Amino acid sequence: MTGDKNQFSATKAFDDYNPPPGYNHFVSFTQMIACCSLLPVLSACSLAKPSALSLSPDQQALYVFRYDPAALVELAANDRPVREIPISLPAGCGLSGLFPAPRGAYLAMELDCAFGQTVLWVNTASGDARQAYTEADSHFLAWTADGGAAYLKVDTIGDPRILRVHTDGSQEFIPVTGSSFDIAPQPDGPDFTFTFSRGLGFGSEMWLARRDGGIVGQLAADNGSYLSFARWSPDGKHIAFIKIPDTQVPFPLGELWVMNADGSGPHLLAKADAGHGFAPAWSPDGTRLAFVMRDNPQDANADQYADALRSNIDVVDVESGRSIRLTQLENARVEAPSWSPDGNTIGVTVVLDDKIVVYLADVSSGEARPLSLESSCCAAWLRK
Repeated sequence: MTGDKNQFSATKAFDDYNPPPGYNHFVSFTQMIACCSLLPVLSACSLAKPSALSLSPDQQALYVFRYDPAALVELAANDRPVREIPISLPAGCGLSGLFPAPRGAYLAMELDCAFGQTVLWVNTASGDARQAYTEADSHFLAWTADGGAAYLKVDTIGDPRILRVHTDGSQEFIPVTGSSFDIAPQPDGPDFTFTFSRGLGFGSEMWLARRDGGIVGQLAADNGSYLSFARWSPDGKHIAFIKIPDTQVPFPLGELWVMNADGSGPHLLAKADAGHGFAPAWSPDGTRLAFVMRDNPQDANADQYADALRSNIDVVDVESGRSIRLTQLENARVEAPSWSPDGNTIGVTVVLDDKIVVYLADVSSGEARPLSLESSCCAAWLRK
């Protein structure tokens, strides 16, 4: 990878970096899906007003999705459910992920359905839920820093493009290539990174753009890897990302890298799982990164089959590069980590013994315990 930057005017033609027309393939976790209007199908979702009372507005709130009976569940500090928002997933749909807004009461839910992917807005204050984009499929990329909108990739097959869709229903077209597979907004600024590939065997490029999509310049390029899951540090001074080998192997082992916000000083922090779609997560103080590490890197089956992965959460100190194993679960598949706002706890979804449940790991001791809720997924903290 190179940290060199090719600066040029925002008015420069996009032809300089656009991939060939019709290209829209990203190895294993951006799947081709047929475009269709999903609104009639999602009208089958059962959405009810939340039960019980919410925590006070100045507290952090942990939400998880419980599968049976299906609901978003808000948990108190002692893991006791204090509030539920019933949401029944349509037939043929599974939950791909929960994405809490950095500010405010909204969660984005991405559903992976037989007819495509789609994103729902859930207002945890009111209990209302609705489809974010109704004209075609939609894939969640990132929230804006203020939590009022999210970047979505829509109409993946028909006319792939990037939209900024607001929770009030308004939307804006963002004139970056529709083959972008990763977007990461600054934590407190108008700029964002976007990453795309020109095709299998061409690696990928990461660029910096203004809020309106005007190009600032290239931050990084690697002709042998996909630069994925870019995440800005809380102070906006660094960007962490996962390098995924540009190969037809579905689930290869990859690497966790970090660089300065201007693209300079890129360096390897640790080996990391790749291909499964698990992003690294910055600690709230910006000193550490939590990430998924494979326990069976030599297992050829784990390169080919998602359910063969055995993994745990590692935490690396960004300054020293020293990594520690946080969780110590055996024969488990541990998924993307999520830090609590106070930095004391990491929540992870764990698949173990054919069961799926959220674990909470104490960052100081490494002790990991399952929630009392059975069949739960996707720890998501909101600041209220």
